[in-house]
Amino acid sequence: MAERGLMTPRDQAIAHYDAHRPGHLESLKKLVRIPSVSFSGYDPENVRASAKATAQWLRDSGLHNVEIWELPDTYPSVYGEWLGAKDAPTVLLYAHHDVQPPLREALWNSPPFEPTERNGRLYGRGSADDKAGIAVHAASIAAWLKTAGNLPVNVKVLIEGEEEIGSPNLTAYLKHYKDRLRCDYMVLTDCANYDTGKPSLTTSLRGLVTLEITVSALNSPLHSGMWGGPIPDPVSGLCKMLASLTNEKGRVAVSGLMDAVVPPSKSELDDFRALGMSEKIFREQSGVLDGVRLFAENEELLVQLWRQPAISINAFRAGGSGAVGNVLMDSAWARIGLRLAPGMDPEVCTRMLTDHLQKTCPWGLKSEIVPEQGAKPWKTSPDHPVFEVAKKSLTRGYGSDAVCIGCGGTIPFVDQFTGILGDIPALLVGIEDPRTNAHSENESLDLGDFDKAVRSQIHFFADLAESGL
Repeated sequence: MAERGLMTPRDQAIAHYDAHRPGHLESLKKLVRIPSVSFSGYDPENVRASAKATAQWLRDSGLHNVEIWELPDTYPSVYGEWLGAKDAPTVLLYAHHDVQPPLREALWNSPPFEPTERNGRLYGRGSADDKAGIAVHAASIAAWLKTAGNLPVNVKVLIEGEEEIGSPNLTAYLKHYKDRLRCDYMVLTDCANYDTGKPSLTTSLRGLVTLEITVSALNSPLHSGMWGGPIPDPVSGLCKMLASLTNEKGRVAVSGLMDAVVPPSKSELDDFRALGMSEKIFREQSGVLDGVRLFAENEELLVQLWRQPAISINAFRAGGSGAVGNVLMDSAWARIGLRLAPGMDPEVCTRMLTDHLQKTCPWGLKSEIVPEQGAKPWKTSPDHPVFEVAKKSLTRGYGSDAVCIGCGGTIPFVDQFTGILGDIPALLVGIEDPRTNAHSENESLDLGDFDKAVRSQIHFFADLAESGL
């Protein structure tokens, strides 16, 4: 490496990160140890403790005006800024500090809230989703401010505390702090790369509709021998209803639901094909058991995953487990999730799904359907020049050509940002990979990709300033 006096400011920033990496990793581990689960039933003080630790980390990175924002009846978000780059664009950096519940702790190979390094990965709830996003922002900002004393661009940072419960109050935060959050570009570090070491920009997200359905036949369970036969079984009835939602190829079979789907363009299909997806790769990444048939092959797997709707039965309950008696159950319950492809409207799809379930409810069984608030799908065009800047920076940081991809998951707030703050380009990047297991047991972060993500963002600040955008 060149002597320090001959190094460019970006080289000095990267060298600073490399030298101080252990400290940033320890800060990330400290944050992972805080069980900041935002779900009902968990201690809300842990989310507040996470906000305080995040705020201190941002202060230590050199940001100004670091504040904890907490509107009534919400979990706290954290804000910080550095606005000393005259005539330079302003970038809003987003991540979130709340996490998913640990789920089945017995299936974790190490305690979920005790960060543990194994085989080049950091295991722990939130290690990747999305406390690593906070770490990327803090480390890249510190690298510049602790060396050059300034950033090439103006930076605002927003770390949300309610993302894992669907960001129910983000609109209120965006409207209340609209003037503070105004920016030219957004970087949302809450997505995944196509593969480990393969930097990616996400340009489409599926939306989401969820509802709960209860099917009932009796006031209380009955002895199945004494009463079974003449009385319809609500569990069987609900199973029939759920089975009617998809056809033999696993595709959505709800009438009219597919009509609004916007198919991928030829150029998008060419991009999907160039990624080289195969059934073998897909099976390895997803962990599909041998013998289980997939409903698509090769690049069509990506089309179905990113640009087609999908129905999943998230939960099903009828009676208990363990010592089960010979009982005719009084009712059965299920939670249904419908992922929406670009073009689909949550309200319309909720109505169609509800109508379908009501029409297919057999034998006069009573059905109660309770929908949750839906989330719109999102799609953007990578034609804006800032996408080329971002791809250039990612390629530099990872040492591998960056690609544009879709995502089968849902980030409901992207549309809120662009709607409230103005029609600004949103760059969705991340450091998850197919082995991260976000939202499941043994969530982990590839530490090599973490380093590359930090270096990419260091490059992005400089590349954006030099682009003149």
